[in-house]
Amino acid sequence: MQDLSHAHERMINVQIAGRGLSDSHVLQAMREVPREAFVNPELEEFAYEDGPLPIGEGQTISQPYIVAKMIEAAEVGPDDRVLEVGAGSGYASAVLSRIAAKVYAIERHAALAEAAQQRVDRLGYDNIELRVGDGTRGWPDAAPFDAILVAAASPDVPQALKAQLAIGGRLVIPVGEQRWQQRLRKITRKSETEYEQEDLGAVAFVPLIGEQGWAEDARRAAGNRLAGRAHARTLPQVISDAAEALPAPEDVAFARFVDRYADRRVILLGEASHGTSEFYRARAAFTRQLIVEHGFTIVAVEADWPDAAAVDRYVRHRSVGTSMEPPFQRFPTWMWRNTDVAAFIDWLRAHNEALETERRAGFYGLDLYNMRGSIAAVLEYLDKVDPDAAAVARERYGCLTPWQKEPSTYGRAALTRGFRRCEQAVLEQCRALLEKQLEYARRDGDSFLDAVQNARLIASAERYYRIMYYGGAQSWNLRDTHMFETLQHLLEAGGAASKAVVWAHNSHIGDARHTEMGALREELNIGQLCREHFGTDAALIGFGTHAGTVAAASDWGGELQIKQVLPSHPESYERLCHDAGMPRFGLDLGRDEAFRRQLLQPRLERFIGVIYRPDTELMSHYAEASLPRQFDAFVWFDETTAVTPLGPEHARDGVPDTYPFGL
Repeated sequence: MQDLSHAHERMINVQIAGRGLSDSHVLQAMREVPREAFVNPELEEFAYEDGPLPIGEGQTISQPYIVAKMIEAAEVGPDDRVLEVGAGSGYASAVLSRIAAKVYAIERHAALAEAAQQRVDRLGYDNIELRVGDGTRGWPDAAPFDAILVAAASPDVPQALKAQLAIGGRLVIPVGEQRWQQRLRKITRKSETEYEQEDLGAVAFVPLIGEQGWAEDARRAAGNRLAGRAHARTLPQVISDAAEALPAPEDVAFARFVDRYADRRVILLGEASHGTSEFYRARAAFTRQLIVEHGFTIVAVEADWPDAAAVDRYVRHRSVGTSMEPPFQRFPTWMWRNTDVAAFIDWLRAHNEALETERRAGFYGLDLYNMRGSIAAVLEYLDKVDPDAAAVARERYGCLTPWQKEPSTYGRAALTRGFRRCEQAVLEQCRALLEKQLEYARRDGDSFLDAVQNARLIASAERYYRIMYYGGAQSWNLRDTHMFETLQHLLEAGGAASKAVVWAHNSHIGDARHTEMGALREELNIGQLCREHFGTDAALIGFGTHAGTVAAASDWGGELQIKQVLPSHPESYERLCHDAGMPRFGLDLGRDEAFRRQLLQPRLERFIGVIYRPDTELMSHYAEASLPRQFDAFVWFDETTAVTPLGPEHARDGVPDTYPFGL
């Protein structure tokens, strides 16, 4: 078994105490119980991640924070007798047993109950009594209980559980008919007939099955209730009826699907993976249509600003910076250095050649990872226009220098007091650069935008690399907020009539509020921010696939591999689309309200980034989302192929020295 002690302690400090839970009994109990002992061996490395994990029978071991929150809310003490409904893996029972005098646990799945019993016995936790049964009926023979915790959601609070509370006892239970509209409730028994109720916030649990909960087919019943379906047509048939068949992306007819959104200020184009050729080709086709036919002039991508700036200089026929390295040299190089992106860049350069400078479409990066490149770009610009300012900037950025080549380690150094001055320094530099906007713009306006954005990037990146050490939603939210603000700066610089196309992963461009990201982890994204800021003037278009191949690595910084994509999960949106039986199609999710309602029920959705691990795919790459709330449209390719990375064999004679990829 691997050493997970650091991850275990980090879970306590960051996920639990860091979110405001402070009960010393709870913190000590969670520090004592090894969570890896309650998951399948192949998932041990994820035992202390901030999320639930599958345990079989369609059930999960709850997110550590939720376990701690429920126990703290139930005010469990050393002399208490506690009932847990939905023992699952046995983890929460084990944590409770380190606090309470006696724990009674009920699990309706015999296989899970047996495994849970073996785990707690192996750990020597002998104050737990566990049985198989209907948890909604409680455990009358052992009642009354000082605390009852329920690890599944009921449409209402079971009366049997309320009746088994001692006077002054506390019941903590998720209640709600819809997966994304459940509320965690705390019920305190004040007398024989009086109960006090408190709302503890939104949660998402599996259904509580039983006599006083949901029927056995609860998930389907809830879905039917939500969709209002009173007909026999299956969802794949409904999708097939609503789908608009699409030709291959190279066919001119393919791009016309996006025309319906051409009046929007911003169109966000997603991807279900970073290594799929069809997604890049589709986005290129849509973007060409929007540039040529509808006047879009900004292509903003999920890439570092300095790297994308090298491409921008090429496509807009601008001079090349003297100290620029070839772009996209860092992992994952194939994400942008591939034949599909190269073809689009060549097209964009050719398109711009005949246009006046101010009408040319640009290629910009929204991301903030490349702190080292951004610092170099700011200093290069200041060396040209203001050597004195450059000298000050070098001094201010000096405290970042040791971590420029491996900025992910900067968070560790930031734990010492001396490094806290960096944030103020980079903010001061950004402010100093902005104060000279009028003076600099007169000399070299286009380069000024580049330098200002790099200064902003450094300020954001410094904070990002500092807080990523602590984990949680903060680093993700900083990153996507930075990307959104960069998009805003580009639109402002382009004028009131400017319009932008955004290329980013589905996880960035689908409204996070209607996914696990927002509902469970308090994460936002650029899609959510665009919807909140632009309203109906933004269109969010997602992409998906059933199977095929993908270019990905097994670990961050690992070698590129061409991997087989597993067929989509039976309970996913992707499987519904596959079962619709069409090779390519587009879904306008806002055209027909009746159709939209039938897809509202949250389902699994697949997310593959630059890392793909088929062995743990359900845990690593699926999350629940409500597709029609997440996107305005969805583009489907039933079978897809991996991108082709650029290599020496793609070098071309006669290309200019300014060609951005330097092949």
